[in-house]
Order: sequence, then structure tokens, then C-alpha cells
Amino acid sequence: MMLSFLAGCNVVPKPAISMPPVVPPAVMSVAPFSLSKWEMLPEWQTLDLQPSWQAFLQSCQALKKKPDWQSICVRANGIAMKDNDALRVFFEEFFTPYQVLNPDGTSQGLITGYYEPKLMGSRVKTARFSYPLYAAPDDLLTIDLSEIYPQLKDLRLRGRVEGRRVIPYFSRAQIDTGKGVGRVLFWVENAVDLFFLQIQGSGRIELADGRQVMVGYADQNGHPYVSIGKKLIEMGELKAEQASMQGIKHWAQINPAKLTPLLENNPSYVFFRELPEGLSAPLGALGVPLTNAYSIAIDPRTIPLGAPVFLSTTYPNTSEPLNRLMLAQDTGGAIKGAVRADFFWGFGDQAGIQAGRMKQRGLMWVLFPKGAQPAVN
Repeated sequence: MMLSFLAGCNVVPKPAISMPPVVPPAVMSVAPFSLSKWEMLPEWQTLDLQPSWQAFLQSCQALKKKPDWQSICVRANGIAMKDNDALRVFFEEFFTPYQVLNPDGTSQGLITGYYEPKLMGSRVKTARFSYPLYAAPDDLLTIDLSEIYPQLKDLRLRGRVEGRRVIPYFSRAQIDTGKGVGRVLFWVENAVDLFFLQIQGSGRIELADGRQVMVGYADQNGHPYVSIGKKLIEMGELKAEQASMQGIKHWAQINPAKLTPLLENNPSYVFFRELPEGLSAPLGALGVPLTNAYSIAIDPRTIPLGAPVFLSTTYPNTSEPLNRLMLAQDTGGAIKGAVRADFFWGFGDQAGIQAGRMKQRGLMWVLFPKGAQPAVN
């Protein structure tokens, strides 16, 4: 732990932590999970489970050593792809569905979307490519308080050392002026596209020779995420129905002078790393490749990473049902709450259109291994 490292230094005393006050997680007024039945899951008997099965096997790569998952994953990896009936029997044999509830006892929540964008870029700065995509800076500290406060096991504080104090890391506005910057991985041509790459957490940079390099989340500066879509609505610049990713990008095109002050309303800043060649999809927080339209980002304080999650929502901007067995394989700075998920649509422009428009209501059920108590990681 960084605090232990600093305390072990014989040159200066242990730095005092001058961070924002730690607020313990809110106590749930209602248990987050309610025992359910398979027949409560819409379309469960007729659902196509084969794409979900491929995503499930990816989860097993990360969970197979956990006691509650060992026998499940051994059994799963030992069978060939089966028809829907056989897969349905597998899930019903090994799992129990629990509906996810909000602290106030309600069952509906917000379902948004994200995707893997493509940005044009260069490894050197040019007149066209002038916006830096940074690696995580060397002076960014991650402070884990879970050894002292076990109830804060999912909370990580970010900061930096100044003299003998640990203070909050630089904000977006400060980083944009050159403070606390790390190594530049790439230079890209568009500030708003770079901003949305940070929101998505992964993407591809296409170089002049046509080669695409995948980049993924490396770290974050510790500041809270603030929605610029909400800010534009508050400012009277956009109506609520216009505040999609596409609507914000259009606003940026016709208001270039207002863009930087707008973006700085969100002090959160994401740093990236270049991913190994050969990956077919970005890596989620679980450490396995995401599956297009079958992986979701969740709040790990409620939903265990890797778990199957039955999602009942609607397609973007429609009332058409979207019922699907998803896998909780990622997290996100804006994904906070029990009944809350971010639907991964995949790579490219069409996926971006779906992700940018998705702001639906939905229900969620977590499938827990039989015999295991419903709990997070």
C-alpha cells in the first residue's frame, strides 16, 4: 500500500492525508437482492442463450479459481456448445436468480450504453493532431483505505505528494494546462472525441498507415464525474432530448469557443494504456475481453464482477423489449447505484449511435451460484 511505503521512509515523517472527507457508503434501507424465480425473467424460456454463453465463458477465465465458481466453470469448459434448452438447464441447475433492488425498494433503474470509438491519431504532434492522449502520470498515487476501514474496500483515493502532504490530484482544467501530465501515447485531432473516449474508457487509434492500435483505461485522477449533457441542459443550450452524445458533438461543432469551458465542468480525467496486439475487443474491469451487446458495466458495490445478470429493458429511443442474459464484466465512473448498468454495444459508428441514444429504464436480476450467499466480490 502507498501509505505503508510512505510511512516506511526514514527521511520525512508520514505525510498527512489532506483529501476530501471520506463518506462511508450509504446504508441500504432495503436489502439489495430479493430471491426470485426463473419464470419472473421476461422471455427466459425462449431467449437465445448462445451469445450469452460465449460471454459467460470469458467470465469463467477470471472467476474459475473462486470457491463458489470452480465447479461451475470446470463443468462449463468441459461441454461443447449446446442448444438453448441445454444451456437453460445449465443455468437453472447451477444458479439462483435474485432481483436487484434500489435502496428505497424500487426495482427500476437507468440503463445507458457505451461503445468502443475510433479516433484518428498520430504518435507525434502535428498541426492536425494536437490533442494529447496521456498515459497515467508517475506522481499519481492510489490510496487504499480498506486495511483500516474494511467497509471502504471499494473506495480508492487518488492524490499526489506535495511537500509532506498527500493532496487531491490535478483536475481536468489543470491537466489541460500542462500540470501533472504523463507520457503522451498519441495525439488526436478532436478535443470532444478525446473527451468521449475518456467516458467510454477504451477505443482504437487509427494511424496514418491505416493500422489501428487499441487503448484501454489505465487510471483516473480521482475527481468525480460530472455530466456535461446535464450541464448543457442547465445552461439552456440543449433540450433534454437533444443531450445525447451525438447532440453534444453537434453542439461542439457550432460552438467551438465554448467547448473548453464546458468540458472543464467535468473535473474527472482518464488516463490510458496501449493494449497488446491481437485483442479482438477491449478488456473490461474483470480483465477479460468484452462481448459486443452481451457485456455490461455495473457498480461493483452491489453487483459482483463476472456474474451473469439478466437485463430487461428496451432498445434505445423505443419501447421494443430488450431482454438478455448479460455478463457484468466492466465498471464505469458514472455507473453508480444498484439497478444501474451500461450496455456495451461494441465497436464503430453504428455501435456509437446506439450507445449515444440509450437512456432507458430497466430491471436487473443477478444469477448467484447455488448455495452461495448473495454478495459482492
